[in-house]
Amino acid sequence: MDVIIKDNERLDDLQCKGYRIIQNPDMFCFGMDAVLLADFATGKKGGRVMDLGTGTGVIPILMEARNKAAHFTGLEIQNESADMALRSVMYNNLGDKIDIVCGDIKEVDTLFKRESFDAVVSNPPYISGSHGLENPSEPKNIARHEILLTLEDVVKAAAYLLKVGGSFAMVHKPFRLAEIIRLLSSYRLEPKRMLLVQPYEDKEPNMVLIEAFKGGNSMIKIEPTLVVYNRDGSYTDELLLRYDGYDKQ
Repeated sequence: MDVIIKDNERLDDLQCKGYRIIQNPDMFCFGMDAVLLADFATGKKGGRVMDLGTGTGVIPILMEARNKAAHFTGLEIQNESADMALRSVMYNNLGDKIDIVCGDIKEVDTLFKRESFDAVVSNPPYISGSHGLENPSEPKNIARHEILLTLEDVVKAAAYLLKVGGSFAMVHKPFRLAEIIRLLSSYRLEPKRMLLVQPYEDKEPNMVLIEAFKGGNSMIKIEPTLVVYNRDGSYTDELLLRYDGYDKQ
């Protein structure tokens, strides 16, 4: 299908099933956190998955490559990002498997029915508030800072969308872990799996992936810590294993 690539945009190879994604380097481009979340999230084969704050749609596309659900919806508030996500979906001929909706996470109750998804994922802004920002309306700042929504807005939306027994997977920063667990529990989303990610073996974790289940029992599995880089700067075998296998699905 012919898809327009606009000025300042690029077409990046996702290195899975021949899929590519449209991105604009002047806006927010996806990073390793999104790739790790797409691998970490359970999803539900045959079910429906929502990605809250989908950006350019990388997580639904990567999860589709892993056959983690029958259908995906990406919700994104920024028009330009939602447009790139939709064109990426069309470029990869995934229009029957992925929907992109431009809308506000805080208004999910006006956009979708309660308990209408089997799984929810999110790579939300990490930094509280907009302190020190000269231009809070910049797309990159909106993606990184809690300018248009808070962590609680994301958790509340996930709880609204999820069926009982459904899963919510999120990637965030470890320094907010206590807050994350408190919020999840307050919305009946019980943390069941957690993975800490550290850049080097001798460095402290800089990412946490956590998955909670709606109405689940109180018991959590802490997975072995993932180290991203070897001392020489190359990727570790453990990290490469999380990239491997997309073309084998």
